[in-house]
Amino acid sequence: MKKLQYLFLSILFVSLGAFAQDEAQKPERKPGHTNTNKFKQLYDEFSTPNMFRTASGAPGPSYYQQQADYKMDITLDDDKAIISGYETITYTNNSPDQLKYLWVQLDQNMRAKDSESPLIEGSGVPPAQQAGSFASTYMTDGFDGGFKIESITDTSGKPLAHMINNTMMRVELPQVLKTGEKFSFSLKWWYNINDYVNMGGRSGYESFPEEDNRNYIIAQFYPRMAVYNDVEGWQNSQFWGRDEYALPFGNFEVNITVPSDHILDATGKLTNRKDVFTKDMMKRFEKAKKSYDKPVFIVTQEEAEKAEKGRAKGTKTWKFSAENVRDFAFASSRKYIWDMMAVKIGDQDVMAVSMYPKEGNPLWEEWSTYAVATTLKSYSRMTFDYPYHKAISVHAKQQGMEYPMICFNYGRPDKDGKYSDRTKYGMISVIIHEVGHNFFPMIVNSDERQWTWMDEGLNTFLQYVAEQDFGVSHPTALSESDDKYPSSRGPAVNIVPYMGGDQDYIAPIMTKGLNTYQFGNNAYGKPATALNILRETVMGRELFDYAFREYAHRWMFKHPTPEDFFRTMEDASAFDLDWFWRGWFYTTDYVDMGVKEVKKYYVSAEPNAQVKEMVKQRGMKMSDLPPLVYMVEEGSEDFNENMKNGTLLENSPTLNEYVMDNFSPEERKNIKQPKYFYSVTFEKPGGLVMPIIVEYKYADGTSKTERYPAQIWRLNDKEVSKAIASDKEIVKITVDPNLETADVDTSNNSWPREVTQSQFDQFKNKSED
Repeated sequence: MKKLQYLFLSILFVSLGAFAQDEAQKPERKPGHTNTNKFKQLYDEFSTPNMFRTASGAPGPSYYQQQADYKMDITLDDDKAIISGYETITYTNNSPDQLKYLWVQLDQNMRAKDSESPLIEGSGVPPAQQAGSFASTYMTDGFDGGFKIESITDTSGKPLAHMINNTMMRVELPQVLKTGEKFSFSLKWWYNINDYVNMGGRSGYESFPEEDNRNYIIAQFYPRMAVYNDVEGWQNSQFWGRDEYALPFGNFEVNITVPSDHILDATGKLTNRKDVFTKDMMKRFEKAKKSYDKPVFIVTQEEAEKAEKGRAKGTKTWKFSAENVRDFAFASSRKYIWDMMAVKIGDQDVMAVSMYPKEGNPLWEEWSTYAVATTLKSYSRMTFDYPYHKAISVHAKQQGMEYPMICFNYGRPDKDGKYSDRTKYGMISVIIHEVGHNFFPMIVNSDERQWTWMDEGLNTFLQYVAEQDFGVSHPTALSESDDKYPSSRGPAVNIVPYMGGDQDYIAPIMTKGLNTYQFGNNAYGKPATALNILRETVMGRELFDYAFREYAHRWMFKHPTPEDFFRTMEDASAFDLDWFWRGWFYTTDYVDMGVKEVKKYYVSAEPNAQVKEMVKQRGMKMSDLPPLVYMVEEGSEDFNENMKNGTLLENSPTLNEYVMDNFSPEERKNIKQPKYFYSVTFEKPGGLVMPIIVEYKYADGTSKTERYPAQIWRLNDKEVSKAIASDKEIVKITVDPNLETADVDTSNNSWPREVTQSQFDQFKNKSED
């Protein structure tokens, strides 16, 4: 009972004291407000869970997705740089809705003569342009690279009514397509292939005029079905050139006819390998399937150089079959060197493949296929085992673009074969990034047209993980000055210049990609950094990795939304992260935390001035108070130097009495008597909520790091105070000592205050130099 009375009176006194303080201040009454707490749940932002998508973030019992299967005969005319095709699409309606029409994407129409894509840009005259871009813009009538649709028919050859609206085409159905029904229709088309080096574009050709050759990287080359789903119905948003693609899964049978001396690879399995390979190529291919540590050349540089000097007559048809992919792309040229090696992923062997001209060597021969292999291993560890049989990296002069099983990547040495560390790292990084896109969004099939960050941001985060793995597994790739792979995106400190920049030119991550400022930072850098911080600083690797894998497994070969990701990460970890998603993804708030004030206290037997004043305000007497332990601030009027020399029990008879009454002799031997007490007040000038990571350094040279969860800010978004009891004197306090939180201003991060520039100012001054 004595203990309960003591506790009750102590709580009562503190409560009365706080009330007396409020009475004395008499703050002006302000109008009420809605809930603006940073820890408010995201119910207002999120859609209501339903039978299609559950509150846990998993697909619901009524989840569905459409299927689009393709059979195509493609011809590449190398002399005229024209591609033509005849395709049959079989569309399956798995939705509960009846469809009156189908929407087909015609992405190449952004290069049509009447394209509106150039008309939406309002930036005026650029200060500099490539010669080819300048010439095509101002000195010619422009390039016509849009689709020429020659026919659209049903399976009986009867024409189908259709309407083309820029990059989207609506095909009218002869009758309503009911749930579970299929509809097949055929299209005949062609278009002029663009010179992507000089005209821009995600695919096209690179010209080598000195030898009259071209390298073709061909994608978005066929009319493709748009997505129909439970979230938006038809995703028929126009393609203006930046936002990428939303595509349904399907099966492909594709025959590609090219000049007979071309080397070609594509999405899917090559089904007529013996028809297009020489006997030597077949032997080398069989050897490559058993080579796990070193690439094997299918086509050597000597053979490629010989081929590029000649012109074989006739054509050759390469046949591919792909199951459960969302897209199809290919690369073709007589200039290609071709190497590959096997990678063990789970219980299957995957072929890591590279195709490149001599202009890519020696850089590509040295590192491309190894980068592909590392990516497959790292991403499979973080998500799911790579399910396809190959992953191809194709050399392209200034490209970085991804498709199922194949991607186009830049990175070219000088003409004399020399290359800088920057070129080497740039090539390895882009290969890791683009190969990684096989996982996001080629398999975890998010809507790139709407939510760019869901593929680019998640992929850039995993790219960082894979880059660090690459640095460990291939230390010879690192320069002498680097002890680990120098990732440009991922570490918190690298996003500081962006987050601390001009708010007029920053948009929330949850913004349609076409409408964002600083596209790279918004869609790639910031979400990748957010996830890295979430993994390393907020959740910890074990919880994060489990939840992230759960998301990947739940949405393999499906169409997730941002909410599905957010909800799954919480569902699989028991970690309430609404505050994190809101701050990092729905706002442009930035991190800025620091040490506002530090006070040192000692235990005293005598009431301090603050207690006396509160007693006076309440009309009480000191004798009315229960026995209390008093804290006196160093340097205050109640402070006495002798307090520094006494122990807790010596300075406070009340405390000594309590210990004697409530602890056994054995317990009293081990009782702690901290000598120093501190009140540390942390401030948060920035709007973004984050955990407070604090390093305390002591006079004896030792240190301790404490991590206060983000919830410490739940009741006061501006400042919070922590009581620190220590048997050692604290001589320095540092917030975010290892730069984990992307704090934009570190000048307030230390006590005693250090005269240093913020990270942002350091970056700005360095740039000005």
